[in-house]
Amino acid sequence: MTETLLWAPQAWIDGAWRDQVVLEVGADGRWKAISAGVACSPQATRLAGPILPGLVDAHSHAFQRAFVGLAERREGAQDDFWAWRDRMYRVALRITPEQLRAVAAHLYAELLLGGYTQVCEFHYLQHQPDGTPYADPATLALAMADAAEDAGIGLTVLPTLYERAGFRAPHLRPDQRRFATDAAQVLALQRAINAAGRRNVDAGVAIHSLRAATPAALLAVAAGSGDAPVHVHVSEQLAEVEECVQTTGLRPVEWLARHAPLDARWQLVHATHVSPAEIEAVARRGAGVVLCPGTEANLGDGLTDLQGWLDGGVPLSVGSDSQVTRTWPEELRWLEYGQRLVRHQRNVSAAPGHATEPQPATAARLFERMRAGGGVAAGQRRWGLEVGARADLLVLNTADAALQGLPPGHWLDALVFAAPTKPFCEVLVAGRWARPDRAKLAAGRPPRAMPNRCTSSSNRWVRRPNRAATPLSSNSANVSRGQPWF
Repeated sequence: MTETLLWAPQAWIDGAWRDQVVLEVGADGRWKAISAGVACSPQATRLAGPILPGLVDAHSHAFQRAFVGLAERREGAQDDFWAWRDRMYRVALRITPEQLRAVAAHLYAELLLGGYTQVCEFHYLQHQPDGTPYADPATLALAMADAAEDAGIGLTVLPTLYERAGFRAPHLRPDQRRFATDAAQVLALQRAINAAGRRNVDAGVAIHSLRAATPAALLAVAAGSGDAPVHVHVSEQLAEVEECVQTTGLRPVEWLARHAPLDARWQLVHATHVSPAEIEAVARRGAGVVLCPGTEANLGDGLTDLQGWLDGGVPLSVGSDSQVTRTWPEELRWLEYGQRLVRHQRNVSAAPGHATEPQPATAARLFERMRAGGGVAAGQRRWGLEVGARADLLVLNTADAALQGLPPGHWLDALVFAAPTKPFCEVLVAGRWARPDRAKLAAGRPPRAMPNRCTSSSNRWVRRPNRAATPLSSNSANVSRGQPWF
């Protein structure tokens, strides 16, 4: 691709709004130069509004998008995470590679609408429905890579170690047969995905959970994966914590801190039920935590000690997980509101008097922590509107009713807490426009962006003609018009 010059009236840089910002996209799809206080030149494309960095969706199970809305009825005396999981397994046993691509492409377009420009796919759906491997073991991983390319989003695939049904179970359950992997298979998948050379697609690794992996295999995956990110579900449910204590004598995060080589590569997903000592251990080792408040609320997981993670300086990120929520503003809103409900306070996440991170704005503090932590979770050394980072951005839709009438300094506050319905009007990923539109998405056609150019004589905008829309896929177009996924 060629170098591109962009200009924004305002941009979120280093945790604050800056005026009149010019951004140069290098031929490698990364930011080559960024400067504030610069008038728009005739050579620059003037963006249609203020811009923010895109965030990383650090935890996704794409196939579960097909299940959203189908588990919200209770037929028996009670419903919980484990009952939901049994129903989710039935979906996992049916979905084909073609259906997975269609579901994932639809989801990834939604995630772009929700402000994510990269997604970490915690990938444990590996084999054919009868449990036998595909001729190409990477078949389902590559289906998601195809979907990411269809939608225009970046993708980090995390092939997942999944050996057993529980701490005391020697094998998987029959309905988990599509998930079976050992350490060698996980590392082979990681190499295959990276070797495929897909644009904006790479691979780390994941361990499903302590209950689903033997310690030897867990350590082998971590040791063999190079400097790639290592993700693991941990301490999501109280029953999981109790079983871990009964089996090992330690709580899950405590076990990891003692026996695993925790460092900045490691991302602990959920970490809902943790002790202050576990938070301190994670902070000391430099590992990150991925929070999925929408899913954690939907599944009745509980609330993590957000204040502990924030005060401990632990890298944080957010994920869409089961896909019941698919926008980061909603995830941040759930994250803060959960804390307000249990603490009977407001603006819990703000830190006006913090010694090293003074920030009176709740949304700004959460956003900045998730921006930095999300980049690490995806294996990106730089992330955001900074030189060397991938050239991703979101153009804020200030015409949305929820954002009108506000001073610019409060746009991010309103984005999170005023619940705009169409918060972003354009999305850039690696220097290429991938602006999904809700109406087009419903027909399976995310359009390309239509930026504007500054004229030499004024700041009036010159519209360029629409380019042809590209279908996500034929199957995605069908299911998007109201037909069941399968």
